[in-house]
Amino acid sequence: MDLAQEEPSGDGEMEELVRVSSASIPLVENHLQRTHFPGMVRQKAYIFDGLGNFYNKEWDLAEGGDREFCWYHVELPKGKQKLSQSAQYLIDVLCPPLKLQDILSLVSNGPFCGHVDGALVFRVNSPGPPSCNFTFRLAARVTENSVITVSLGRVPRLGFSPVGQSLLSEIPSIESPSYYSGEMKEGSGIVIREHVLEFLLTMNHSEEADNPVPKSVSNLVVHIIDTHVDHLQDVVTKLEMELDSVELELDRGGFALKKEMLDDRRFPKMHLNLQRILQVIAHGEQVFPRVKEKCSSKHWFASEDISSLEELIGRLRRLKENVGFLANRVTAIQAGLDSWQSEQINRKLYYLSFLSIIFLPLSVITGGNTLIL
Repeated sequence: MDLAQEEPSGDGEMEELVRVSSASIPLVENHLQRTHFPGMVRQKAYIFDGLGNFYNKEWDLAEGGDREFCWYHVELPKGKQKLSQSAQYLIDVLCPPLKLQDILSLVSNGPFCGHVDGALVFRVNSPGPPSCNFTFRLAARVTENSVITVSLGRVPRLGFSPVGQSLLSEIPSIESPSYYSGEMKEGSGIVIREHVLEFLLTMNHSEEADNPVPKSVSNLVVHIIDTHVDHLQDVVTKLEMELDSVELELDRGGFALKKEMLDDRRFPKMHLNLQRILQVIAHGEQVFPRVKEKCSSKHWFASEDISSLEELIGRLRRLKENVGFLANRVTAIQAGLDSWQSEQINRKLYYLSFLSIIFLPLSVITGGNTLIL
C-alpha cells in the first residue's frame, strides 16, 4: 500500500533494495477494509507458527493460538501531520478491538513502559516534527500471542521476506558503460550500481530476507528493538561519514567554502540533529531496561531473550557515547570556523584603521585650507 506522501529521499536506496512482492509469501488471507483514510498508512500482518515459518495474514487484529502468534505493524507517514492526525490514522486501522487508551499509549510523545488494559506497552517517541529524518517513533503493544507495533516511516529490516530474495546473497558485477537500465544481470552476477553501494556501506545490518524468523513472541520483541537500535546506528554512521567528508573539504577549501558553511549554519544544524538523536537514545535508556524488567516476570518470555535485551541496552549506551564524541567534533569545528571569522573581521578592521591613518591627515589639511580661504 502506497503512502499518500513520499518519505524523504534518504531511504530511497533502501526502497530500491526491498522490491519483494507480498504475493511471493504464502498468503493465508489478505483482506483489508478501511474507509476513512485509505492509503495513508502502510500495514503489514504476519502469522508465525512457532517453528520458524511465517505467512501473510488478514488484518483482523486477532491473536494466535497454541504456538502460533501474530504481528501487526502500522507505518505512519513522515509528513507534516499533527499528532492528533496520527492518532486518527491509528483509530482507523486498530479500532476495534483496541480502545482509546491503547491508541493514546501508542501515539503519544515521550518514553513510556507499562501495562495498559492487560497488555505490555512501550514506546520511544521523540517529539520532533514527523517530516524530519531525525525524528524517531516506535511503539509496541505486546501480549502472549500477538504484537502490535507502530513506527514513523520505514524502519529498515523490520519486516520479513522470503529466504533467497536477499540482494546480499547475490554475486555482484561491475556496471559497464553498455549497461541498460532495463537489465538486471550482466554476465554471471547482478549489477550493483554505485549509489546502492554507497547506501549499503552505511548499513550496519542485513536485509529483511536475512532476518531469522522468530519462534516466539519474545524473539519478536527482541527483533523489534534490535532493528530500532540498528536504525539509530545507521543514521549515526551516515552523520559520521558526512562529518569526515566536511572536515576534508575544510582542509582543502578556502575563503569561499568557509564563508558558505558559516552562512548556511551547517554545523549548528548538524549539532541540533545530534541532540535529537541523543534524545531518542535517552528515551531508549529509560524504556528498554523497564521492558526487560517487566518481561522477565512473564512465563512466555524466554530467558535467552532477556539476555539479548541486556546486550541491546549495552549497545544503546555505547551508541550514546559515540554520538557524544560526534557532538564534540562538531563543536570543535564550529569553534574553529568562529575563530577564523573573527580573524577575518579583525583583519578588515586593521585595514580600515590603516587607511584612516593615511587619509585622515589629508582631510584635516584640506579642511584647514578651506578655512584660510
